[in-house]
Amino acid sequence: MAVLSTREKLAILSDAAKYDASCASSGAAKRNSLKSGGIGSTEGSGICHAYAPDGRCISLLKILLTNFCIYDCSYCINRSSSNTKRARFTIDEVVQLTLNFYKRNYIEGLFLSSGVIRSPDETMGEMVEIARRLREDHKFGGYIHLKTIPECAPELLEAAGRYADRLSINVELPTDEGVKRLAPEKRPETIRLSMANLRAKMEERSEPTLRTKRRERFAPGGQSTQMIVGADATTDATILKTSARLYGSYHLRRIYFSAFSPIPDSSSALPSMRPPLMREHRLYQADWLMRFYGFDQNEIVASQPNGMLDLQVDPKLAWALANRAQFPVDVNRAPRETLWRVPGLGTKAVKKILEVRRHRRLRLEDVGRLCASIAKVRPFIVAEGWSPGGQTDAEHLRAKLVPQPQQLSLF
Repeated sequence: MAVLSTREKLAILSDAAKYDASCASSGAAKRNSLKSGGIGSTEGSGICHAYAPDGRCISLLKILLTNFCIYDCSYCINRSSSNTKRARFTIDEVVQLTLNFYKRNYIEGLFLSSGVIRSPDETMGEMVEIARRLREDHKFGGYIHLKTIPECAPELLEAAGRYADRLSINVELPTDEGVKRLAPEKRPETIRLSMANLRAKMEERSEPTLRTKRRERFAPGGQSTQMIVGADATTDATILKTSARLYGSYHLRRIYFSAFSPIPDSSSALPSMRPPLMREHRLYQADWLMRFYGFDQNEIVASQPNGMLDLQVDPKLAWALANRAQFPVDVNRAPRETLWRVPGLGTKAVKKILEVRRHRRLRLEDVGRLCASIAKVRPFIVAEGWSPGGQTDAEHLRAKLVPQPQQLSLF
């Protein structure tokens, strides 16, 4: 087999990493190497690869250590039976790539995942060594996210937490049945045990020590996970129920939904279809409603008899259209939790409404200046000098609010 150059490996392993959902460094500890020596920072901004909740753009070198893998998961492009070009970085190559890219201001941190080579322990050991060399040998202060391997030894997971800002352990699929059928070499109970151990370790290290009164640094950005959607017949209702359970059990910072992309390989047993990107988008919106708007997973999909989210409209609007008896809402009197349920009003807009109405009553045009689109809000609110009348219960309200297709122009 021909020896690949670092550039050729980078082309293969950065492309192979596109199926791993990355996250921003918003949860990382504030470090700036200008104050302590070394290089790297989690506080700057650069080329966009991911977005922080506050809108900052985070640049990440996003690669696999290798796309060789001993597992044969049906949905994975890097499965052992897949006919794809393989490559493998050495530990030193990943370290030097990260440092060189940072010095050229291409990146702000490293997102490292990997296929499993020979054994989970050997693969995880190499990933931990990369993080260790960056932190200890090169004093790298930038962001590091490691995709950990649940089958690895607990001491390797603990070492990863000392060097990485965030760790993630993939649950793979929404149900145990799906994992057993499509990834038979992986065990759902092992994945859950690893996630539980990681949560316990984070909680343990978050307590100040008796001697120094300081908290030990251990994955300050928390843990996240990734879930493949569309690879089996699991409904959105089941996916959201699983998400709610995962958030509650493991204190996750984020669940990343990854739309299944059919593998261009005749040996795949999965049906060929277009990646359900809109479904992925709606799941993210529903997940956001559960995390920040007080919605329960059951009420989000209650109006859909098949347990699937409406692809034409966002989940909040779909809920409002199915529960019109709860509208219109008076923006000058309704509590925060009720305003959160108005389509078109986000948490920031609601916060501003609550601040302004302490001093005066809001009119429709005032609300329009505080939200992104007044057209979606108008039928669901009452304001000073404004009432929607029969708009809220109008038969064709949904048709008016569904985005209409537009002909694109080349000029």
